Amino acid sequence: MSHGVWEAIHIIDGLLKNASEVQPNIVHSDTQGQSLPVFAFAYLLGIQLMPRIRNWKDLNLYRVDKKTKYTNIDSMFCEAEIDWELLEKHWKDLMQVIISVKLGGVSSSFILSKLNSYNNQNRLYKAFQELGKVIRTIFLLDYVSNKELRQTITATTNKIESYHTLEDWIRFGSRYLVASNDPDEMEKAVKQNDLIANCIMLQNVIDISDVCHALIQEGYTITAEDLSHMSPYITEQIKRFGEYVLDLARRPANLYLTRDRTLFKIDSEVAEVA
Repeated sequence: MSHGVWEAIHIIDGLLKNASEVQPNIVHSDTQGQSLPVFAFAYLLGIQLMPRIRNWKDLNLYRVDKKTKYTNIDSMFCEAEIDWELLEKHWKDLMQVIISVKLGGVSSSFILSKLNSYNNQNRLYKAFQELGKVIRTIFLLDYVSNKELRQTITATTNKIESYHTLEDWIRFGSRYLVASNDPDEMEKAVKQNDLIANCIMLQNVIDISDVCHALIQEGYTITAEDLSHMSPYITEQIKRFGEYVLDLARRPANLYLTRDRTLFKIDSEVAEVA
């Protein structure tokens, strides 16, 4: 990912490249994980984008047409309307792009980057934006009216941030720096950090499972809801800097020999080890 590029244009790529048995159709992200074209891409790919948007009140909600008025919430909408003719005209073009992305012919990040570079005159990009206006308006209306949805999005995004906190905790030596300009070394540093994070999470899950099984054997009831509040990101039990044992009562057998031995015999020209 290039410096300064919002993660929004790469978020779809990550989901499409997922080859695991778990194939999610809902994606959570923060503000940088959403934009109008990304909402459109996600919708056309059958993906439900659920970002936690900072300052969502500053975003526009678009009208179906200028004649439409809404009871109680009309003031939330801007005066701009959806250009349905533009969508109808370029609908087949949108489908062709999505099919190419779905079949792996081209990445969504490549398409969005190219279209974004000349979006002022590109009609296809404007069509993606127009569809994004529709989908994001629907999402925001659902977001402000559905308390459970807001709670779900907040809880899930908090889990994502907790993982990032774990990664930062692991990378205590150079939290924000990679000591190399080599892209391969940068990628290696990120992947190695992810590997350690996954090892910690795996061990935490094993330990939590063992404790839960022991409690159940003792007669305690543990529900799925109880488990949902447990986190694999805990670090309090981990000795991040290792363990150093000092036995101050133990005296090395060769203490006096070490103290009295001359390490170097120095003359005016040569220093040699005794």
